[in-house]
Order: sequence, then C-alpha cells, then structure tokens
Amino acid sequence: MAAESHFTGLSSVARDFTETTQESRTLRHLVEIYRQLSGLALQDADIGTVVQMVAHRTNVTVTVLSQKMGILAAASPGETYESAVQYVHDHLIHPRLAHMLTTVGKDRRPRRFPDLARNGARVVAPILVGDTVPAYLVSLVGAAPDRGEDTDLMIAEHAATICGVILARERVIFSAASQVRDDLIEGLLSGSGRDNDEVVRWAQHLGYDAERDHRVLSVILEPPAGDTGRRAVIAERAAMAIARLFVAQAPDAITSVRTDEVVVVLTENATGGSPGRAQQLGNLCVQRLGALFPDVAVSIGVGGAFREPAHIARSYEEARRTNEVIKRLGRRGAVVEFDTLGISRLLLQVPDIETLREFASDVLGGVLRHEKKHHSEYTSTLQCYFQENNSPRRASKRLHVHPNTVTYRIHRVEELTGLDLNTYRDRLAAQVALEILEALGGLDG
Repeated sequence: MAAESHFTGLSSVARDFTETTQESRTLRHLVEIYRQLSGLALQDADIGTVVQMVAHRTNVTVTVLSQKMGILAAASPGETYESAVQYVHDHLIHPRLAHMLTTVGKDRRPRRFPDLARNGARVVAPILVGDTVPAYLVSLVGAAPDRGEDTDLMIAEHAATICGVILARERVIFSAASQVRDDLIEGLLSGSGRDNDEVVRWAQHLGYDAERDHRVLSVILEPPAGDTGRRAVIAERAAMAIARLFVAQAPDAITSVRTDEVVVVLTENATGGSPGRAQQLGNLCVQRLGALFPDVAVSIGVGGAFREPAHIARSYEEARRTNEVIKRLGRRGAVVEFDTLGISRLLLQVPDIETLREFASDVLGGVLRHEKKHHSEYTSTLQCYFQENNSPRRASKRLHVHPNTVTYRIHRVEELTGLDLNTYRDRLAAQVALEILEALGGLDG
C-alpha cells in the first residue's frame, strides 16, 4: 500500500515536472516570437514579412484582410504565396466572416471562433492604426493546439500590433510623399520654377513623358446648394471619384485633387485621331460623375497641346479660361477644348453677355425672326457659306441642295437684314454675329 502511494506520488511529481517543462518551452517559444516580431517593427519590413514569420513559427496559415475582406497578405508553411492566397480564399472568405470581423473590430481585442468545416478554429485580431481598424490578422489554427489557446491569442495580438505599427509608418511615408508630389504639381501648374532645368526635374519626378504630347484638363465641380459641410463632403467624394477614374483609365496621368477642382496632366494619343484622348476621357468623366453624383454640376476645360514641361502652366491657364467660358455660357456638363473656342475667346471678354446678344440681334435679327416664323434655314446656310469661303457650289454639296438654292438663300438674308455681303464690313459683322449665336447656343451648327 505504501509502495503504491509512493508510486502515485512519483507519477504526480513527474506529471507536474512535464507540465512545467511544457509551459517553459511554450513561454520560451512565445518570447522568441515576440522578440522576432518586435525586431521586424524596427526594420523596414512590411506586413507580408510579419505574416510569413508568424506562419513559419506557429505552423499555421496566417493572413491579413482589409475591412472589405480583401487579402492584403497571406502565408502557409511550405506553400507558395499564390497557394496560400488560394487556400485563404477557399477556406476563409465567406459572408459569415464579415460578422466576425465586425465583432472583433468593436471589441478591439482578439477572439477565437470555431471552424467546424476544418475541425479547427479561426483566431481574429484587430490591427489598430490610431482609432481605426483598417485590417485584421487571421490565423487558421487547429481545434486543440499543443501550445494552448491563450498562446494563439497572444501571438495574434502581438503580430497585429506590429502590423499596426507598420501600416501607421506606411501612412506617414505615403502622406509625406503625397505632400511632396502635390507641391511639385503645384509648382508645375503655377509655373513657379526658377529655370527650365528645374521644371524638367520636377516633371521627371512625377513620371512625365517628355516624348509625347500632353494636355491639361481642369475639372470644375459645383456641388448642390445647401449646408456648407455637406457641400464640402459631396465635393470631396466627387473629386476622389474623378481621380480614381483617371488613375484607372490613364495610369500615366498626373492628377491633383483640390477643393473644388481636379487637375489632370494627360498624354495625348500617340496615333492622333479625333476625338483626342482628353476629349474621350473628359466625356467619360462627365458620364460617370452624372451617374454617381447627379446633383453635382461639372465642366471640363482642356488646354492646348504641348510637349515641353515648361508649357504645363500655359496649358493649365488655357484650361481654366475655357472653364470660365463654359460657366459664362451656362454649358455645364460640357467638355470644351481651348483650341476650339476660336473667336469666342475674344468675344467672351465682354463683361456683359447681353451686349453680345444685342449685337447679334442688331445684325441678324431680321433673318432670325423670319426663321422663327417660317422655319427657314437661312442662318445655317449663311454659316456654311462662310465656312466654304463664300462658295455656293461647295456649300451646296455640304447642305445637299442645288447651288442656286444657296445663292437664293444668301440673297434673302441680305434682304431681311439689309446687309451687303459683298462688302468687307457687312460680311465681318455677319460672321461675328454667327460666332456669338453659336457660342451662346442660339444656332444649331
């Protein structure tokens, strides 16, 4: 009996010694992982390196997911990165996971969730950057790991902390780089470079391609009337949507987002063609913004083409002036190139738009009133006649009528207006009046 009692005591001591040894090994293992993770925080490591290290040391699949369950990094012991991503996608990404992430994000602490499909568990730890949770670290562990559930939670929590440090550092670096980039763009748009060599260096830092022609687009946003704060939020969201559009459609573009404007330095099509790339993407921008933000008025002015970086400021000024023309004419939603404004660039320097209307009415009022009453086509014929250098024959081909019809209509214009189109002054007055009508939307060209 005494021997049996002595044997039981020895067994108990041995078991306690084994458990103590196991706890000691687990503790040493945990300390080593902590030390390695902390070392990564001091190095120029990314979250992918953290995930790889944790997966290797714990022998489990580890991943970092964004708020929308996008896979930012993944690693599995003995597997390639692509295999690890596929495994995470197949065994982890599921609508139920969104609820787990939300729960962990609210609690701000790691949690363990059963994973019946794998006969294991998921350890989810929030990655904190300031007061936000931009991502989560998830480990696919076994149902009853040898090292204990608390150890899994502690490793996940510390790894998530290191990931948070890395993401915060990346945000600071990105913010600083963005500020430098914005300053370079502002310098190019304002033409504040001290000399041409400095401007060229600025442009090169931004990825400017000096072998291709460019144009500057000025996208002006006007959010709906209302509360100032709400207007600012809508304008910011619309501006970011435009920036994302140009980044997706034209990765080579240099884009700057301002308070009420998005400025884009865009390369033109290498093969030419009409409409140009600026016009095409401008139209796409108007359509996309109209679908996403129907209450936001938008206009896009396109500056003249250039190749030298020193001419960026000139093209931007042209784009801004074109937007002023669009605003004065009330043509919101238009994409207008500076090169197509023609004489309108001079006409619209007149402070009062009504003064231009009065001039056009004084010159062509008789024929305009006749057209309104009889639906004739005298003004469009007159415009085509001028565009074809006063040739009835060429104008007739464009209008698909007999040359005598063109001649008759021109005579009728002279009768209705009192103009003599054989004289330079009357011909010039009629041409300017037509330009005013076209600019103000009073003539269907």
